[in-house]
Parts: sequence; structure tokens; C-alpha cells
Amino acid sequence: MKHVNKLALVLATILLGSCANKEKSNKDKTIMEVTTFKINSDTDPIDFKERDAQVEKDFTSKQPGFIKRQSAINDKGEYAVIVYWDNIADADASMQKFMDDPSVSDYAKMIDGTSMKMERYAMDSAFNANNSEFVEVMTFDLKPNTDLEKFDVLNKKVETDFTGKREGFLQRLTGVNEEGKQAVAVYWTTKKASDASLSGFMSNPTAKEFMSKMDQSSMFMGRYESLSSYLTKKEKVVALLNSFNTGDQTPISYINPQKYVQHNLAVGDGLAGFGEVMKNAPEGGFKAKVVRAFEDGDFVFTHTEYDFFGPKVGFDVFRFENGLIVEHWDNLAEITPPNPSGRTQLDGAKDITDKDKTKVNKAIVKKFVDDVLLNHKNDKIASYINPEKYIQHNSAVADGLEGFGAAMQYFAKNGLVMEYDKLHMILGEGNFVLTVSEGKFGKGDHTAFYDLFRLENGLIVEHWDVITTIPSKEDWKNDNGKF
Repeated sequence: MKHVNKLALVLATILLGSCANKEKSNKDKTIMEVTTFKINSDTDPIDFKERDAQVEKDFTSKQPGFIKRQSAINDKGEYAVIVYWDNIADADASMQKFMDDPSVSDYAKMIDGTSMKMERYAMDSAFNANNSEFVEVMTFDLKPNTDLEKFDVLNKKVETDFTGKREGFLQRLTGVNEEGKQAVAVYWTTKKASDASLSGFMSNPTAKEFMSKMDQSSMFMGRYESLSSYLTKKEKVVALLNSFNTGDQTPISYINPQKYVQHNLAVGDGLAGFGEVMKNAPEGGFKAKVVRAFEDGDFVFTHTEYDFFGPKVGFDVFRFENGLIVEHWDNLAEITPPNPSGRTQLDGAKDITDKDKTKVNKAIVKKFVDDVLLNHKNDKIASYINPEKYIQHNSAVADGLEGFGAAMQYFAKNGLVMEYDKLHMILGEGNFVLTVSEGKFGKGDHTAFYDLFRLENGLIVEHWDVITTIPSKEDWKNDNGKF
């Protein structure tokens, strides 16, 4: 309840501040309520999006005076919820009910209360931009001694002279709060339309004059994509891989056409290389079933079952810049029968937990790789792997430390090697951590090791891997290298 009480205190403070000294002239005007915030670090953005939609359907939309609610997110992962009400009394009543209603307490717990800010503005007209996928919200104080009547005329002229003429424009609303702070909300069909408009805004004489009336130190500009149409990096990657099954071309747009660095050495660089592979797909195309997907900053990594020139298991890593995929690494291997413990390369736990422990778990796995895999300090294995519970998905190794030891003995007896020479990448989300390493395997073949670990209480309890021989350089179809 600590999170809920803190949020309620923040909301109450905001509410009391926004309700003080209301002007009588604002009572009957449409109210725009703008709440901005971040979600907690351990909250999954996909879970939040789903819960947010439920809150709108089951709670907010059923309140008296409700007109429209739009949840949105900017490119920094900051959220805005914009709600339009018939009047200030209905807005107040809804907020009070929200604070008292236990059915939305789990939603409140997802929000970082310290980042939350709420403001209300009496708007000049009713909302009617129902098809908008992108909104700009600007708030500001006017410079001292600004003539309000002349400014209102200029404010409206911005729409008639510039904004309203731009492709993708839907609606521009203006308003003011009880302290005299101004607000402008501009609704667009898409982010692309908004971006195109911004490029010419400051060269327009009316827009320049409009901006000159503002106290620049007070100005806030938020640009938000509708949460219902917004896709997280993880969702974009899953959609891209699922497009193998559906043939949908839309996810191709999630790849930067000017920059796509390919590390699969059997595929040419850039989108051209990706397209060439797709052209050579067998009858019926390729298939992909994403079993696990994780997001770590600008990276997304997946654990996937493929039908890619035969049944395969693979790990893929995608790097994003400005919302687009710009780089890709992977490791693919043939699907094999279950291992001595009856486990497959893809079954096992899937739920992502302990998001607040991502950094800690990555550090534990890094030390395990450094100590045990790179420097062969086998006496430290039990410091990293739970000796009572170690679930193994390697196709040739049984569960437990005993299974690991038996596999090492087999390798030694038959003159085989499994040597890790360099750790190239470590990524994680919550209780899952992926490492990408280089070394030698079998009879000394140059090898890429992709290892996925699941942790509980600071110890490794489950492991999956894909081990692949790196081809000779003369067989590479790009010059980017495996790592």
C-alpha cells in the first residue's frame, strides 16, 4: 500500500492546487486534464499499456462528464494521459473516486508518483480529433504586459495561417488555467505528419510572432504517440519475426532502410541482403515462433523456433536507434531430440520477473562467465549455479551440476574442447540474462556461444544455449563479422 498512499498524496496535492481560486468563467468550459509521468522501472511497458486500456474502459469512460481519454508516450518513454471533461466539477469527482477505488490500485502502483504532474485547462472548443495517433501539447506563460485580446487573435491565426494547412492536421485546441498559463494541444493523424509540420513552423511569420509572446523559461513541449498505436521495441521485433508467418510487409518499416548492419554471415548487409533471403524462401515461406522476448535499453533479444531451411532454434539480437532497427546478430542451430533429462532447446520457464534486479543479475552472470567459463575457476561454480536446482536445456547435457560435470568428462575423454575466449555482449531483462561469447568447440572449431540464463535469488537455475561454428571468412556474405 506504500506506493498507493504516495500516489494518492501526490494526486491530492495536485488536485487541491488545481482547484484553488477557480474563475467562474471556466465552470462551463470543456476541461482538458493533462497528466504526465513515468512508470516504475520494474513495470513492463506492455503490461502497463494493457492495464491502461482496461482503466479507460472499466473506470474513466464510465464517469459522469467524460468526453475523451487518450494515453500516449514520447520518445523518452514518458507518458501523458489527456482526458477531456464537460466541466471542472466532473473532473474533480472522477479524480476523487479514482483515489478511493481499490479496483485501480494495481494501476496506480505501476506509476512513479514522484514523476507525476497534473494540470487542467479550460479549452476554447470541444475535442473532435478521434482518429488522431499523435498529439503535441505546449504549455507556457505569456510575457508580462502581453495584451490578452491581441494574443488570442494571434493564437487563432497560427491555425489559419499555418498549422491548419498542413497535411495530417486534425484539430488545434487552446486554453488557459486559473493562473493564466496557456495551453495548446494539436492533434495529427500520425507522428510523421507532426514531424513534417515542425520543420517549417519557425520560418512562418505568424508562428514567429506567436512564439515571441511566450516566456521561454516557462515553456513545456510534449510530443506523444497514442499508446494504442505505439509499439515497444520488443513488440516491433516480435511483429517482424511473426511477419514470416503472415506475410505482412508493415514490420519491414521498423528497419532503418539507410542503416541495417547484418552480422548473420550467411546474409548480405542492409535491407537488400534481408530481401534477397526472403526471395529465396522455400514454397510456403519461412516460419517463426517467438518463445521468449526481452528488452534491454536499445537492444531486444529473442529465443525463437524457426522453420528456416529446416527446423531450427535461434537467438536473435536487434539494436535500435531512434525507434528503428539498425543492427542484427543471431545464432541458429538444428532442432535436436530432448536431452538426457527430457528437456528440449525451447521449453522451460518464460515469465519475466525481478525487473528491478536486471543490473544485479547481469553482473552475477558476467562474473560467472569471467570466473568459470573464461578463467576455469571450477571451484567457484557453486557460487553462481544453484547446486540444488539447475535445469539444463543443452541438447546433450543432463540437469544439475552432475550433468555439467559428466559432459566435461566426456569432452576430456574424447579429446574435445569447449573453450570460451571472449565475452562480447551481455544483455538482460529481470531474471533472464543472455551472453554472447567467442571461443572453440568440439575439435577446436571457431565458435559462437549464445547462452541464456535464468536466475532466482542471485543464483543461476536454468540454462539454454545455441552453439554454432563460425564459417571461414571466404564464405561470408558481409564484412561485419559475427560479433
